[in-house]
Amino acid sequence: MEPPFRNGLEVRDRERKVGLWIAGVSGFYLFSLFLVPALMPTGSVPELSGRANMLDYASDDSWGNQNHSGDGVAGHNQSAHGGSFEWSELNPYYAFVYAFGDLNCHQKHDRSWQINGNQLAVCARDVGIFAGLFIGGLWFSRRGLNRWTLRDSFLTLFPDEKIEGLYVQDKRLMAMLGIGFLFVLPLVLDGGLQAVTSYESNNPLRLATGIPFGFIIGWFFASSLSSRPVKFDSDASRVKLPAGAHLMAPEEKEKEPEKA
Repeated sequence: MEPPFRNGLEVRDRERKVGLWIAGVSGFYLFSLFLVPALMPTGSVPELSGRANMLDYASDDSWGNQNHSGDGVAGHNQSAHGGSFEWSELNPYYAFVYAFGDLNCHQKHDRSWQINGNQLAVCARDVGIFAGLFIGGLWFSRRGLNRWTLRDSFLTLFPDEKIEGLYVQDKRLMAMLGIGFLFVLPLVLDGGLQAVTSYESNNPLRLATGIPFGFIIGWFFASSLSSRPVKFDSDASRVKLPAGAHLMAPEEKEKEPEKA
C-alpha cells in the first residue's frame, strides 16, 4: 500500500510498529521455547505436571516438586518423573523462559514436547498460541490500518471490495465477533471436549487449534492499539471506509433529525 492509504491517512507508522511489537515479543518467546532446552544440558528439565496460573517449580520445595498421587487434575509424583526442577537456579534468560511457562501453563509432560531430553516450558497448544500471535502481529504490521474504531481497524485486513456489503448493511461489529468466534472455536471444542469427556486430543491437534486462537488475539490487540481518533484530528469525517460509508461523532448523531 502506498499513501494516501485506504483509511485516508498519509502514514501508517503506528499500525506497523504495533504489529511488529506483537510479532517481535511473541516471536522472541516462541524462538526461546525451542532454543533454551536445546542449549541446556541433556536431561536438565524432567517431566513436569503443574497448574496453570500458579508457580509450581520455582524452588525445590515448590508445589510441583512434591509427591502427588497423579490421580488429580494436576500434579504427579515428581520424584518418579526425573526428580525435582528449580527454574530459579537457572541463568536469568533460561529462568525467564521457564518461569513464564510455569506461571501461564499447566506444563503437563504428556501434552508437551521435549528437545535434547528437556521438556519445553509450555505445552503444545501454547506453542501454537505463540505462533499464532506472531503471525497475527506480522500480518497486521503489513496490512492493518487505523480506521478510528476497533471494528473498522480490525476489518482492514480484508480488501475493501470484499467487505463492502458489511458496510452497506452495517454488519461490521457482527462480522468482527463472528470471525473471532470462528477462530476461537477449534480450541474451545478440542480443549472443552477433553475436559468434560473421555476424549483425549494429541499434540499436533493441540498445536493446530492453538494457532488460530493466538492469531485472533494478536489481530484483536493490534487493531485495538492502532485505533486512534487523534490521528484524524478527532474528525470522524476524515476516515475513509468501504462503500462510501462514513463515521459520525457522538455529537453529530445527537443532532441528526429523527426519521418520521
